[in-house]
Amino acid sequence: MVGGVVGGVAVCEPQPVTSSAGVPPLDPQVLRATFGRFPTGVVAVCGLVDGAPVGFAASTFVPVSLDPPLVSFCVQHTSKTWPRLVGLPSLGLSVLGEGHESAARGLAARSGDRFSGLGLQTSAAGAVFLHGSSAWLECTVRDQLTAGDHAIVLLDVQGLLSHDIEPLVFHNSSFRLLAPTPDLG
Repeated sequence: MVGGVVGGVAVCEPQPVTSSAGVPPLDPQVLRATFGRFPTGVVAVCGLVDGAPVGFAASTFVPVSLDPPLVSFCVQHTSKTWPRLVGLPSLGLSVLGEGHESAARGLAARSGDRFSGLGLQTSAAGAVFLHGSSAWLECTVRDQLTAGDHAIVLLDVQGLLSHDIEPLVFHNSSFRLLAPTPDLG
């Protein structure tokens, strides 16, 4: 114990909390860098709002279930775009493909025309998809779960279309492309 006794009561100086494995406290920058070591795909989450496309990029897309078909992504509570999309009858999730680096940056921007120069396709229900994507998933929001500074959004997949385009990958704060490994067998 670091500290002393005051009025017959032991007083301890705060000490960094460590896990039972002796791991030091979590530094937010180190945590972010560590999470960045996990490669993820990037999706555009888009829909029509008052006849205009609205959307953002998410690198937290996860296929969840085949039966029923479910996917999820995470969105920050501070997002100004998600509140405009959450109530729509249909959302388009485009799995971004090679050549979409600038689209991903534009969709992640806090200002400006996020759809400038992008080819778009809109479904009858108002889901918006980006041309040149690896896959399109038309979804409806099933549920949201608060998780720290994000919401985990669970979606029902209503329809999909796959394209023969390699996906864009986000890893270590950079966009990358997949490369085949040499046959080791």
